[in-house]
Amino acid sequence: MDIIREDTIDTFVSGNKFRKLTYNLQKAKATGHTSLLTFGGAFSNHIAAVAAAGNRLRLNTIGVIRGEELAELQRNPTLKYAEEHGMQLHFVSREAYKQKEAPEFISRLKDTFGDFYLLPEGGTNDLAVKGCEEILGERTHEYDYICTSAGTGGTMAGLVRASERHQQVIGFSALKGAFQVSEIKKYTDKTNFTLLDTYCFGGYGKIDVGLVRFINDFKKQTQIPLDPIYTGKMMYGICDLAQNGFFEADSKILAIHTGGLQGIKGMNEKLSRKNIPQIE
Repeated sequence: MDIIREDTIDTFVSGNKFRKLTYNLQKAKATGHTSLLTFGGAFSNHIAAVAAAGNRLRLNTIGVIRGEELAELQRNPTLKYAEEHGMQLHFVSREAYKQKEAPEFISRLKDTFGDFYLLPEGGTNDLAVKGCEEILGERTHEYDYICTSAGTGGTMAGLVRASERHQQVIGFSALKGAFQVSEIKKYTDKTNFTLLDTYCFGGYGKIDVGLVRFINDFKKQTQIPLDPIYTGKMMYGICDLAQNGFFEADSKILAIHTGGLQGIKGMNEKLSRKNIPQIE
């Protein structure tokens, strides 16, 4: 198995977030927008990446954060980083957050913040998928399996679109269920992919001692850090599938390291409160 280290692109605008933002930021600049608005949870890699990118490009950034109760709590490392890099945080109730794609909700946000370039939750849109296609190329033609973690499904959609006919794209969902399949099908007619939620460890942001141990052991053996939300679960799944004969003999496997390492600090704070060993 080989790994593409997309996490090394940048500390905060890294991996799939760099890919998803590249063409969107070009469009925002070209259309004269001076503000970016997007959505995310308290530990969102996307929120951190948009804040960092906006700061570098001197664009105003607004983050609509799921959970209005968080406004009264001490900022976790992700939200603190976003604020330090100029992002204005706007907390909404979890019920209101469900309306984030409704035209009426967007209109109210424009009444509050003025005009902005809208980035969807997780950053997935046509331009984001286009950016993620560029993860693959001539250097990846030889592989039989392309493996990736999956959140909103945008990265996986790009990989499927860019994949060769002989390749299978395997997605490891960070959440329960496989709702991302419908999202992937919005962007491609190809069917050479499988999405698994077998290794989501109970759902988004959930983790146990076994996964922490795996992430730490993997780093000791390879010097490659994994995050607990996405890439840790993906790599755990790849190793488990390989041990159980899922991949054809002598096949070539490629894993995409999509970044997300900024989330380790916040997760370690959570693990510490639960008296669970931390990610090294």
